[in-house]
Parts: sequence; structure tokens; C-alpha cells
Amino acid sequence: MILLEKVYLAKELIKGVAVHTPLMKNENLSEEFSAQVWLKREDLQPVRSYKLRGAYNKISSLSDIERNKEVVCASAGNHAQGVAYACYKLNIKATIFMPVTTPLQKIKQVKLFGKDKVEVILKGDTFDESFQFASLFCDEQSAMFIHPFDDEKVIAGQGTVALELLDDSQTPIDYLFVPIGGGGLAAGVCTVFKQLSPNTKIIGVEPEGAASMKISIQNGRNTTLEHIDKFIDGAAVKRVGELTFEICKNVLKDIVLVPEGKVCTTILRLYNEEAIVVEPAGALTIAALDFYKKEIKGKNIVCIVSGSNNDITRTEEIKERSLLYEGLKHYFIINFPQRPGALKEFVNNVLGPNDDITYFQFSKKNNRESGPAVVGIELKKQAAFAKIEEQLKKRKFNYQYLNESTELFTHLIL
Repeated sequence: MILLEKVYLAKELIKGVAVHTPLMKNENLSEEFSAQVWLKREDLQPVRSYKLRGAYNKISSLSDIERNKEVVCASAGNHAQGVAYACYKLNIKATIFMPVTTPLQKIKQVKLFGKDKVEVILKGDTFDESFQFASLFCDEQSAMFIHPFDDEKVIAGQGTVALELLDDSQTPIDYLFVPIGGGGLAAGVCTVFKQLSPNTKIIGVEPEGAASMKISIQNGRNTTLEHIDKFIDGAAVKRVGELTFEICKNVLKDIVLVPEGKVCTTILRLYNEEAIVVEPAGALTIAALDFYKKEIKGKNIVCIVSGSNNDITRTEEIKERSLLYEGLKHYFIINFPQRPGALKEFVNNVLGPNDDITYFQFSKKNNRESGPAVVGIELKKQAAFAKIEEQLKKRKFNYQYLNESTELFTHLIL
């Protein structure tokens, strides 16, 4: 267990670099869930995520000999920005490994914060692969590796979020929702709350497609996942830290798994209703509230908004995933008779007045009686889907529903 005194020491070291972020009550969420819902706005840090806390605490704690060595890290984005910012402030050179799938916006931000102190190397498709390249480079260059989560000083730095929460909250916190990737933030928060607010129920939140902490706790040992969904890049790791696992398994009350589509719906809602811009990992805890409706009613709730480093080029994908999750977007392969009027019949008799064709791919084959078309339909109401299927069957259209055919859907659409 990380000692509480190390978190208090981290609080002093990061003063003037990481900011004391606000704890803001959200009236819309409070009304919706009949609770007092507060948001810890770590998206308002200088690097727009809590990762600055752990990175700066670790790097500023290096000895003079260690500072003369090159600093190396691996990150999907936010830890890299924290390391870059810290190295620029402390005048230390850094080499940062990031997955080739990292959004361009995050890569640009790393270079912006680190300026001439940072070199970015894109290696691997996932954080875990990038981590392996960084570890090898570190061994070859005898450099100082700054782990994104499995390090006592990184965990202690992230734990300062919890100290601020306890300073700012006017009433006891009943439930605290914390996002989990590698587990550094969760471990830091657990360390503080176990000793200073043991009655608070800490709920970890992971992406459904990257449930590394939940599965590890269920298995009773740290477990490496074979496959993960990389969409929520800030919280998608195949294996959590050894230290973070040991801390979290004994303190977390529960872990909620949130579908990626639900996260996308939450991102859009926060932007449209609250003018809050968050990245997918930053929306995890708020998205999890729907799965705890009964338990949190009438309670004092805190959700940690972990970051806002979203890439605007991902907006269409976020919207698409949200519509799919909400049952408002549907894809079919439909075998249309190759005769005049077939498509018109489909539009007039199968689709409702508010249904919209948003995707259509068809290639006419002159020597065939029918030809397949991939059709995407967006609905205004979820219930309209049943009417479409009813009409497809009634009018004897030969079709295949793609939303439930994961491999085929991914191949044809995504």
C-alpha cells in the first residue's frame, strides 16, 4: 500500500504546476438521478488531464544523476503530455513512444507541451506494444523509464486528486466513480480514501472492451487480455499495473463496465447540454451513472472527469457509435431485384416518413436477377426499427441484418 504521507508530499511537489481543479455540481445530472452529482474537472489541467500530477511528481523526484539521463515513456496520449510538460519545466530531455493509432491531436499536443525537449516516436498498434518498444529503447540507452501507472510516485501524484476532493466536498462523499485504464488514478484515490474516508464507496469504471482490472480481480491475479477495443484509448490497456492491481483489488467496491457506444452518447450529451468537451476516457464515469441509478438515489456522488484531449476528426465515429448503441442506426445487406422501381418500392413502402438512408452501396450486375446493396438507415425513434423489419418480410425482400454480424459489419462499414 502506498503510504498517505507520500501523497501529501506529492501535493507539495506539484504546487504551481498542476492546478487544484474545481469540484462542480452538475444540476442536470443531479436532477436526472435524484442525487447530488459533482464533477471533479481534471479536464481543466494545463495538459487537460490528471496525468500531469503523477508525471511531474515522479520526474521532479529524480536525483541529479537520474536527471542527467534521458527520460523515456510510453503512452496513448495523456501521460505523454504530462511527461512532456514536466520535462520542459524541469529542462530534461525526453523520448516518448506512442501507438501509431494515437489521435493526431494528442501527438501535436505532446510536441507543443514538450517543445525542444521532446522527441515523439510512433511504434505499435496499442499502448502495450508501444510500451514494449519503449522498454527496449530504455534498456539500450540506459534511460529513466517513467511508467504511466505502475510506479509509487506516479500513483502518489494521482492520489492528490483525492486530497482535493476531500478538501472541497462540503458533505461526506457516498459514491466516488473513478475511471480505470492501467489503474494509477484509481490506486491513488483508493490509497487516500481508505485512510481518510473509508465509508465512501469507490466504483471503478472500465470500457466494456478493455476490462483488464475487473477480469484480473475476478481471476484473483493480474491477467493480460488477449484482445481489447482500442476506441477509448485513454483507458484501453491489456494489463493493469502490478501495484495498482494489489491496491485496487482490496479497496474498490465494484467495477462497472461501460459499452463504448454509451460513452459516445455521453460525450455528445456533455457537449450539447453542458458545453463540456471530453475525450472518451473522460466520459466513462458519467456514463456509468445509468448503471447505478438505484444505489445513488439521494446520495452525494462524485465523478472524476479525467481528460478532454479529444480529436475533432473522431466526431463522426463518435456519433456513429452513439447511434448504433441507442438503436437509431441500422445496416442491412438487401438483395434488390434488378428492375426499375425496386429502390423506389423500398423507400416508399419499407421506410417511414422520418427514416433516412445515410449509407447506400450498390453495384449493378447486368446478368443477374438481383443485386446486393449495403444500406444504412438512421431513425428518429428506436421503435421504428420493428416496423422496417416487418415491411421487409412482408414485401419479401431478401436481406441480412448487419448490426449483429460483428465481423461482417466491421469489414463492410467500420
